This record gives sequence, C-alpha cells and structure tokens, in this order.
Amino acid sequence: MSKSYSVAILGATGAVGTELLELLESRNFPVSNLKLLASQRSVGRTLSFKGENLPIEAVSDRAFEGVDIVLASAGGSTSKTWAATAVEKGAVVIDNSSAFRMKKEVPLIVPEVNPQAAANHQGIIANPNCTTILMTVALWPLHQVKPVQRIVAATYQSASGAGAKAMAEVKTQASAILQGQTPVAEVLPYPLAFNLFPHNSPLNDEGYCEEEMKMVNETRKIFGTEQIRITATCVRVPVLRAHSEALNIEFETPFSPDEAREILSRSPGVKLVEDWRANYFPMPIEATGQDEVLVGRIRQDISHPCGLELWLCGDQIRKGAALNAVQIAELLVEKNLLRPAIAYAPSKKI
Repeated sequence: MSKSYSVAILGATGAVGTELLELLESRNFPVSNLKLLASQRSVGRTLSFKGENLPIEAVSDRAFEGVDIVLASAGGSTSKTWAATAVEKGAVVIDNSSAFRMKKEVPLIVPEVNPQAAANHQGIIANPNCTTILMTVALWPLHQVKPVQRIVAATYQSASGAGAKAMAEVKTQASAILQGQTPVAEVLPYPLAFNLFPHNSPLNDEGYCEEEMKMVNETRKIFGTEQIRITATCVRVPVLRAHSEALNIEFETPFSPDEAREILSRSPGVKLVEDWRANYFPMPIEATGQDEVLVGRIRQDISHPCGLELWLCGDQIRKGAALNAVQIAELLVEKNLLRPAIAYAPSKKI
C-alpha cells in the first residue's frame, strides 16, 4: 500500500467514528488527507490523529471533493442523504448503517468471508450489522467444510450497540440504583442497568424484531445462499461493550466438536478461548478492545446428531463496526478496487 488516499469519516464524533479514527492510525492506513465530518453542532471541536488536532467539519456537498474513501457511521438517514453525493464526487462509500445492506447492487462484505464481492461495487459498500459480522466470522470456516443447514441464534447485546450515549446512560442508571434512586431511561426505552430486555427495534407481523431479521437476511446475502434456515432472538443486556451470542448450528452431516475446534483455531479473525477444567470461555469483558471474535464452549448438540453448540463474544464497536469497515477499505486498496466495476448512474435508485 505505497499510495496514499484522501479519507473522510462521516459521523466522526460518535462511538464508531472515534474508533475508526483510532484504527486508521493504529493500522497505519495510507492516509494523505483526513476529513472529519459531522453535524453543524460539532463544528469547532477537534480530534487527534497522529499527533495532530484535526477540526470537525460540517457535512456538505463540498466536503466530499477530492475524497477517495468515505467511512460512514452517522446513521441510515444521513447515509441516504449524502452517500450518492459522495459517490458522484468520486469517492467509494463504506457505510455502517442499514440503509443499503439489502440492496441487490450493493455488496455486503465481511472480509474474512466474502471479499470477492467487493469487485462488483458501484461506489457503495455496506458494512453488515454487528451481530451478523460476529456470527459469520465464526461460522464461515465451518460452512466451508460442511454446509450449514440451520442456525438458532440468541444474542446478548451490549449498550454500545445503541451508541456512546447509551453506554453513558447505563453507568448513570447503575449509580442511581446503587444509591437507592429510580433509574431514568432516555436513550433506551427501559433501564438497562441490572436489567435486560428483548431488542427494542420494530417488530414485524411474525413477531420478529428488525435486529433479528438483519441476522437472517444479511447472513444469507453474505453466504450467498437463501437455503440456510435462520432464527434469532436478540436481547439487550447490561454490558457496556462487546456482544455475545449463543449459536446452535445444524449441518448436513455430523460435525465433531474437535474438528470444529481445530478449524476455528486457525481461522482468520477468530480466537479460540476454552478451558473446560476451569469452566472458562469467552466473556465480553475480555473481548472488549480485541480485533478477533472470541469463540469457545464448542460442544455436541445432544438433541441432534448433526448439531453443534458454540458461544462467542466480540467487540461490537470494533469488529462489529469500525474494524470491519477499515478492513474493507484495506481490501479495496490492496486489490485496486476503488473505482467501481460499473459506472455509477446518479439517476439509479440505490
């Protein structure tokens, strides 16, 4: 990566935005110029990058001029407003929102799983949902050996999934409870400290919430098959950062836990964490700040001869969002894929 690139972070002041900034520096991404974009209310602030204090700029048409890569983490409505403009100006947008994930012409990429999909982008690449990223990193290596037939997922999602304000709210609520006061919920619908509740995203007619359906639909798109049967129950838990998932996986034929363990121990993006004697397995407190998805407690499903159970934890802000986006940018640079394979048409609905 000898060439350097002009990069913009859209939503630079949020939890994912600040993580993107740190990762660009720590991974030595070849940045020639860095723009930090946010709403007007953040103008005047600065953030540090490689020892320099960079100003926050208000997002505008002109802000994308000369930019090669936009790392967007400002929410779906913002992405829908500005992504097309950025592409028209010549940038490739790597978007962390759900705005474009299920668009047929927009690749949905986890670099450890389907990097080849990046070659077909038209200027926008979608970053999957955090729970989907963590799950697919762990399951793809197994799926390559014996195809997955069915997944039953239960997620335990930290406050970080709702942003920095939700993380701060949990701390405030915990302090209030410990002082005998009534906790106040403003960011999340209910108090999360010392509590948990099913994910509060909108429900469909079948009773599945939006977050659960993201896992279903996004996993099928990333794996390139509609045949995998997937069901999920997503729960918000009183953990500050890093999500956990309990997965029951059914394969075509029996899959021994030892074979799965051996495969995952050498799989990219995965760290095997198991000490059966100590009953020690992945924990969100240890996944926090880590690039890898921690996987363990791999065992035979005693109810099905072709089933395996496993437990995983992964940093929602890092691999579940910012790191995956930066890895996509690295992939584009490495494979010389910054220019779309198909010319972008402004009139085309995306």
